[in-house]
Amino acid sequence: QVQLVESGGGLVQAGGSLRLSCAASGSTFSMYGMTWYRQAPGKQRELVASISPGSGRNTNYAASVKGRFTISRDNAQNTVALQMNGLKPEDTAVYYCSAYLSGNSYWGQGTQVTVSS
Repeated sequence: QVQLVESGGGLVQAGGSLRLSCAASGSTFSMYGMTWYRQAPGKQRELVASISPGSGRNTNYAASVKGRFTISRDNAQNTVALQMNGLKPEDTAVYYCSAYLSGNSYWGQGTQVTVSS
């Protein structure tokens, strides 16, 4: 089992940047596929970006964030980050970190990102 804690959310103006971080407990972090999701008020949770286990060679992005957001992982620090540049008001949401391994998914509590126009 893994526990996840997100940080780095906040209020930023449109065009600005934020860096979200997700810290994971446990010694097997590198084995987990990691994903950032977001959920805006009144909307379903959606995948933002994902990164493969191990070296994180494979990444995947939602079309709406491709070219603006970058996901990365540091297995030595048990962290996964989401660098968000060129933020838009429509990026406003609660952002969640999720870990996946062998059919099991684990979630953090979420961090609020608000982008003002």
